[in-house]
Amino acid sequence: MNAVADAAAASAALQPDRLKLTEIFLSLQGEARDAGWPTVFVRLTGCPLRCQYCDTAYAFHGGQWWEIDAILAEVAAHGARHVCVTGGEPLAQKRCLQLLGKLCDAGYEVSLETSGAIDVAGVDARVSRVLDIKTPGSAEVERNLWDNLALLTPRDQVKFVICSRADFDWAKGIVAEHRLHEVCDVLFSPSATQVPARELADWIVAEKLPVRFQMQLHKFLWNDEPGR
Repeated sequence: MNAVADAAAASAALQPDRLKLTEIFLSLQGEARDAGWPTVFVRLTGCPLRCQYCDTAYAFHGGQWWEIDAILAEVAAHGARHVCVTGGEPLAQKRCLQLLGKLCDAGYEVSLETSGAIDVAGVDARVSRVLDIKTPGSAEVERNLWDNLALLTPRDQVKFVICSRADFDWAKGIVAEHRLHEVCDVLFSPSATQVPARELADWIVAEKLPVRFQMQLHKFLWNDEPGR
């Protein structure tokens, strides 16, 4: 039995480190601090959440296995300085941490788009973590891992997708309670089909909130076309 176990362990050790990817593509970053920059997007497959406004449900299943070195080679071929690792929920695959570290080692400006439902403590400190705090309107508010907030640094960003006035008031309370605006950039985005962008902008101005209003640039340019 020990010989079988040893053989299995040796075989596993020889296997290349891999991640399941839905797509890798070059586009413009459509949101957050790096909006507008040419960016290589590495979209990992799979997500344990089911937010009601999700626009990347095509990444929940399927995908192809890529060796991490092959991912790095494909990223390099696009010739951009910015790389965004996204999903799905990229941290649902444990080797995502290894990919993030190698991208940083290669000199890229790296951001990670994560749901905030998984511990971010192991993410390389050079990465800008874009933490999506789930509002009640997302239908996944109970999945928020609140311990993540204590790990935030000025390199990081926090995003709220606002689905209603109730969501806005809830998010305003979270920002104030945790003083998030004193730690990192705080982003408020309108849920595309539920809150008119101008309405959210008016709420932010009226309340004098220390947050950044944002819209998804890529949706204006390419709608929800995969790979754009």
